[in-house]
Amino acid sequence: GDIVLLAKPVTLTEGDRVTLTTDVPVATDGTSKPEKLLYAVSLPPVHGQIEHINYPGVPISSYSQLDVVAQKVSNVHDNSHGAGKEALS
Repeated sequence: GDIVLLAKPVTLTEGDRVTLTTDVPVATDGTSKPEKLLYAVSLPPVHGQIEHINYPGVPISSYSQLDVVAQKVSNVHDNSHGAGKEALS
């Protein structure tokens, strides 16, 4: 089926961490099993990384919807001064 992904912008400053929740992002694929959705990070943040909270400091390239629901995935900003806006895919 069709996949729908809704994402809201998040603002991070030097050294900040934001935990991804079902508010950012939330996805559905038209089935009744959203917990089976997997995310792949194809374009990671330039000024930081996506990591699993159980493994701080280790960047990850994929995670599941269940990880998001359990609030186990974070976007961590490095300490870059003057980093402008960026997006991840």
